[in-house]
Amino acid sequence: FKTVIRQTPQLSAGNNLGTRLAFDRDGYLYIAFGDNFHSSSAQDLDKLTGKILRLNQDGSVPKDNPFVSRRGARPEIWTYGVRNPQGLAFNPWTQQMWESEHGPRGGDEVNIPQKGKNYGWPLATWGIDYNGSNVPESKGSHVAGTEQPVFYWKRSPAISGMAFYNSARFPQWKNSLFIGALKEKSLIRLSVNGDKVVEAQRLLEDRNERIRDVRQGPDGYLYVLTDDDNGKLLKVGLAQDASASRG
Repeated sequence: FKTVIRQTPQLSAGNNLGTRLAFDRDGYLYIAFGDNFHSSSAQDLDKLTGKILRLNQDGSVPKDNPFVSRRGARPEIWTYGVRNPQGLAFNPWTQQMWESEHGPRGGDEVNIPQKGKNYGWPLATWGIDYNGSNVPESKGSHVAGTEQPVFYWKRSPAISGMAFYNSARFPQWKNSLFIGALKEKSLIRLSVNGDKVVEAQRLLEDRNERIRDVRQGPDGYLYVLTDDDNGKLLKVGLAQDASASRG
């Protein structure tokens, strides 16, 4: 075993841990870390909390990372201003990285993280604090110098893992991004056109089960993991009339 990266500072709150991994087609490793309930740390470039990192496979830092030469900044950082990442996947048609994350109370969002950019948390958010007041550090939904999500929910479904659908088995799902929902207990299908989401649909709502993660199998079916004491792995496809899904 070899330690590739160690998260610092050490996590202590036990919340908003995030931590998702993805490789791009060039073999770089991306790691998304949550803010660990220390909101302001997502804006601090000397900390790894609330960031997406980019590493070589051996844990070394690529020379073209955006903050390699900035004094006081961690060179591993690719983007920052992230709250609690729950999904990380590469769009198979554009090769762009997409990320999904929990907002506070409302404001779950989907982003396309790009080199060196600030995704706002906690300065910019579409959600509010858990007690119903504004997030203390927030300056509104739009803040200069921060990026807007490509899609967001004012009411949080509590999104989880996500996967792009890239199979010919069910052509009705072409250009789709699937995301699980924990609180609203469904599988969300987002129709994607380039870097925009043009439609949203809910599936599996009748099952009333928390969806923790979703993956496309090599057979073209979706494999969906439920989050319960009696958790299940569901195989999901379209019925022949393309009007219903099955588990």
